[in-house]
Amino acid sequence: MSAEKTPARWRLALGRHAKNHLSGLSAQEARMDRAMEALYGRAHGARGFRAGQGGSLDPSTVVLPSWLDELKQLFPASVFETVQRHAVDRFDMAELLASNEALQRLEPNLDLMKVLLAFRGRADPKLAEPIRQIVRKVVEELRRRLETKVARAFSGTRNRFRRSQQKRMANFDVRATIRANLRHYQPDRRALIAERLKFTARQRRRIPWTIILCVDQSGSMLGSVVHAAVLASILATLPAVQVKLVLFDTSVVDLSERVEDPVDLLLSVRLGGGTDIGQALAYCEGLIAQPSRTVLALISDFEEGASPAALIRVVRRLAGARVTLIGLAALDEGTAPMFDRAMAARLADAGMSIAALTPDRFAEWLAGVIT
Repeated sequence: MSAEKTPARWRLALGRHAKNHLSGLSAQEARMDRAMEALYGRAHGARGFRAGQGGSLDPSTVVLPSWLDELKQLFPASVFETVQRHAVDRFDMAELLASNEALQRLEPNLDLMKVLLAFRGRADPKLAEPIRQIVRKVVEELRRRLETKVARAFSGTRNRFRRSQQKRMANFDVRATIRANLRHYQPDRRALIAERLKFTARQRRRIPWTIILCVDQSGSMLGSVVHAAVLASILATLPAVQVKLVLFDTSVVDLSERVEDPVDLLLSVRLGGGTDIGQALAYCEGLIAQPSRTVLALISDFEEGASPAALIRVVRRLAGARVTLIGLAALDEGTAPMFDRAMAARLADAGMSIAALTPDRFAEWLAGVIT
């Protein structure tokens, strides 16, 4: 940063409260200052700060669509998304959720989608479809990224139709050998020279794996709920895998029949309430037909609101039945969770592996377990 630009940077960072001490903004910088003041000046005013005598930009006069257009023109996309997130989440500019025109100008991203999911109950019912479209765009982008990573994680899995490396006569494939060596047929001798022999692997009947994602739907776990829903829709496309998705607070909701449409699934989530992990795991226990071919992933902050003893009992029971258990304190791209470490330690002692993973790392872990 050049020395002559330093005062201007400080002036923009400090806002209009520093205008008597730092001046000399260019026309472009003055536009930036006004656009930022529309948001951050509102926050300062709410805390009792005043800029002194003279004119000011009253936040109530801001026309949101024009303000959003101005931000997009003045700042890089990353800055625009940050300001957008602050406006909706931290500074409660509820107008952004009350206008179809304003919603259309917002940049669809994961942070915006989480805010919309968390606060859509307060939104005008007329905005249900615009909100759905934003959620769909973000989910589709997230799914595209995750599909590539999941495919990479499972790329090393065994192909049941591959040719066997065990060259035993019991596995000799006559038809495949003939097809592979037709060019070596010698008409005069009426003989086929088999330069390459083909063998097939003996196939065993395989019992499908069941993957159960048991997800805490409290507000702090929203990012994990989003990633779990998208990941479930991808895992459901794998052969010989059954995916079940269960959300819980003090109630349990089985959304296994809806994993193919993560958009509809996420729009049905009702965040909040208490937490009864033991009840949720007991419900999941009833979904298990083949314990040794089942992965049960508990995605939670482990803040048990019901009986810890009951929770530990069900975990011990599942572990004793040889269910593969993993407790994820986070399943999102940040993986910097806040969770009950004491309860996590007790769950680990009862037979549950504990981790915080990004979705692609979780897919790698799953690939190692079920293949």
